[in-house]
Amino acid sequence: MYNVGETREVKIADITPSTRRFSVTFKVLNVGEEKQITSRRDGSEHRVADVLVGDETGVAVLTAWDNEIDQFKGMVGETVTLNNGYVSLYQGKLRLGLGRFGSIKPSEEKIEEVNSEMNISEKEFEDTGFRGRRGGRRRF
Repeated sequence: MYNVGETREVKIADITPSTRRFSVTFKVLNVGEEKQITSRRDGSEHRVADVLVGDETGVAVLTAWDNEIDQFKGMVGETVTLNNGYVSLYQGKLRLGLGRFGSIKPSEEKIEEVNSEMNISEKEFEDTGFRGRRGGRRRF
């Protein structure tokens, strides 16, 4: 298997709600419209946007928060690697996230062709409430 702290490389089509400790290389396809949300915890304001990302196996929605949005806007059309990201379900739909422990960096590998027919974020999953040790939900 792999040691604690190591991540395994996956393709987008292989990601499920139970995927943990992974890295995935994808092309940033577009950054959706930003929305303002208010934290239920402390009333602070945050920006959130959906980022469509893809590889040769499929596409997925990544939820970007605050400064992450600006980072992804500068990467549209680029191939990047998300290391130690997380998977969550929002209204039964799979979402990728960067989170506190994740990082994103340019990839040496370039993805030319993206399989936009296979959108893993359109598939319905049952939300069991399990979030693992790191938690998959952002709590403000």
